[in-house]
Amino acid sequence: MSNVVALNPYAQDPRASFDELRALVADDFNQVDALIHSLLSSNVDTVSNIGKHIIEGGGKRLRPLVVLLTVKGCGYHGEDHIRLATLIEFLHTATLLHDDVVDDSSRRRGRPTANALWGNAPSILVGDFLYSRAFQLMVEINRMDLMSIISDATNTIAEGEVMQLENVGNVHLSEAEYMEIIRCKSALLFEASAQTSAVLANSTPALIRSLRRFGLNFGLAYQIIDDVLDYDGNSEVLGKNVGDDLAEGKLTLPLIYAIQRCGVADSTMIKSAIEERNTSNLERIIDSVRASGALERAKARARSLTQEAISALRHDPPLSEYRHALIKLTEIALERIR
Repeated sequence: MSNVVALNPYAQDPRASFDELRALVADDFNQVDALIHSLLSSNVDTVSNIGKHIIEGGGKRLRPLVVLLTVKGCGYHGEDHIRLATLIEFLHTATLLHDDVVDDSSRRRGRPTANALWGNAPSILVGDFLYSRAFQLMVEINRMDLMSIISDATNTIAEGEVMQLENVGNVHLSEAEYMEIIRCKSALLFEASAQTSAVLANSTPALIRSLRRFGLNFGLAYQIIDDVLDYDGNSEVLGKNVGDDLAEGKLTLPLIYAIQRCGVADSTMIKSAIEERNTSNLERIIDSVRASGALERAKARARSLTQEAISALRHDPPLSEYRHALIKLTEIALERIR
């Protein structure tokens, strides 16, 4: 039995599928989908076409799921959680559109990216459109405490994007610097999803802090798992090309650990590939990363963060089925690297 499951006496079925978790909030999820479709419509054809492409691209919509499970677990009975889940998804999708332009990505979720089909400028502008839709929804909710959290998060996410861009090709990036980049760029929106849900439900300050800690640690673990899969997965599973991080000059945690543990020749090869954004030695680099034990070390870091996320959910009041589901969600995320 894995350490994570052992830490979780509440999970009735650690093999529970993502669809089973969504079924707990199926009606709300359908309302979120309907609102997303409605707000992506536009009289401008390019906006509607890129919006349709985004919708058809699938994706698990993890952040809206975190919102819906968290808010239900906190006993909320209003309607603004639908707007909150939708605006969180719009913020996430906007960052993806901008990321794909910055990274010159051609694939996401196994399909051509919007910038590959329509070009960079339309992708950036539709990303801006989604940001504006998100802020319109915030105004409709009309909660200054939520606006404060989300606006601060959005600002920090943008800073994280710039931090990552500044460090493209930087072979001296430390583990602490890497963790700060993924905190800002990736984990913060999960943190905001859980925190704002608890705030919307008028939860106690202690419960809000606990759920915020859950979201942060879940988000950090999720990004590390993604970075591990870039060297331990395949294109069909990833929905992007294996080695994309290397091609983009990103020194992720597996490579940081590999450089520390490899011999001089392999370490030099990895550094050169990062500096030059060169994947010509990709197979040798993947073999070297795997042989060094770097992947196992990165997986251990992800497991530790997952355990921290689960621990944060054990706050009074007693766990509901919705918070059981959040625990299962962390386990399902971790299963990707087992």
